Amino acid sequence: MAKVAIDMVKKAGVDVDKLLDLLIKNASAELTTFYYYTILRANLIGLEGEGVKEIAETARIEDRNHFEALVPRIYELGGKLPDDMKEFHDISACPPANLPSDPNNTKEIIKVLVEAERCAVKGYTQICDMTAGKDHRTYDLALAILNEEIEHESWFSEFLGEGPSGHFLRRGETSPFVSKFLR
Repeated sequence: MAKVAIDMVKKAGVDVDKLLDLLIKNASAELTTFYYYTILRANLIGLEGEGVKEIAETARIEDRNHFEALVPRIYELGGKLPDDMKEFHDISACPPANLPSDPNNTKEIIKVLVEAERCAVKGYTQICDMTAGKDHRTYDLALAILNEEIEHESWFSEFLGEGPSGHFLRRGETSPFVSKFLR
């Protein structure tokens, strides 16, 4: 645990316990989303589904990377992950991204994907708002994740016909914003 870092964050006016609660809940959301996206991606089949599968896979891998990047900061701030996986799942900042009742309905799967991303955008915006100008390391991490979550949302929303986003699928690279936290 980084005692000086904790002291500096507290002195800057950040409620470390509240921040840890948000970080842990968002870490849970990332890991559970990785799991649920595995199921969703497996069900993206047929002519419509195959066009979304690569994007869902990129978002899935990046969500796992987000989890991996969050864990060190949680421990640096004196927090820890729950010992019980079921408990960890149930504290997720976002609801489960469950497969829709009709697993062959690609549009419904995309709606689940976009709603999961919208929840993540809200969560990381909240962390950024709490840490801006106060906890530079957590802010930088949350902002990096937020940038990727916004791209994920835009990718899926385009498939729902909500308009162009100007974002493009990354080729051969995952987590361009978060990768510096994974070294």
